[in-house]
Amino acid sequence: MDPRADLTGIDTMRNIKLTLAYDGTAYAGWQVQPGHTTVQEVLEKAITKITGESLRVIASGRTDAGVHALGQVVGFRTETHLSADVLRRALNAELPHDVAVLEAVEANEAFHPIRDAVRKRYRYVIHDGPVRDVFRRRYCWQYPGRLDEAAMARAARALVGTHDFSSFETTGAERKDSIRTIYELRVERGRGEEGNLVTIEVEADGFLYNMVRAIVGTLVEVGRGAKDEAWVAGVLAAQDRRTAGPTAPPQGLFLVRVDYEETVD
Repeated sequence: MDPRADLTGIDTMRNIKLTLAYDGTAYAGWQVQPGHTTVQEVLEKAITKITGESLRVIASGRTDAGVHALGQVVGFRTETHLSADVLRRALNAELPHDVAVLEAVEANEAFHPIRDAVRKRYRYVIHDGPVRDVFRRRYCWQYPGRLDEAAMARAARALVGTHDFSSFETTGAERKDSIRTIYELRVERGRGEEGNLVTIEVEADGFLYNMVRAIVGTLVEVGRGAKDEAWVAGVLAAQDRRTAGPTAPPQGLFLVRVDYEETVD
């Protein structure tokens, strides 16, 4: 089923909006794939067990294998008479422990998780301490060298605004174009006990395939001293993926939240 297909259907059906958190370590990404366990698969199985309905859920976007979510938004239509809150509690009782429904609400009939999204925010975490942190290995890129986060932050300024981000797009997903607007792109180092963590947060009106991980890999080239700060602006202008840095590994990436019209100031 096309993930962009309408959620509209029988008039008596209800439109449910879920907000999910999940640890993506054990999953081959969001989307159902034959022979692999995915987040979409385990969620749909839980819904079927509770409601008796065989249905397809639609997420705001697909996360890759190993990528996590703090606030993925999912929609589906159902004939169940269970209240949204009862549905949330029932789903959490059925889902594996690395997936949780944070919120379930009844959305209006026209709500669509993909079409109605106006902004998304991602976080990427890098650990660059002298000794690897064994307890964070599933939730960060353990980089073997100290990074200059201040240089990375200065270089990142070139990417804020509306641009063609072809240089930061991995082929594999069909899009109308590669133009996106980045509203905020922050690079910060933690303090105290978090001093070995560099966090990159980016908020945009949408993202291309692997765009965040390509941006991170490019900024790391600056942070490790292999490229100067002005190089990032040149990569953006080139509109050629081959000019950018490598794609950062998946485990450091988190989908933080998805904003819809009513949640944007």
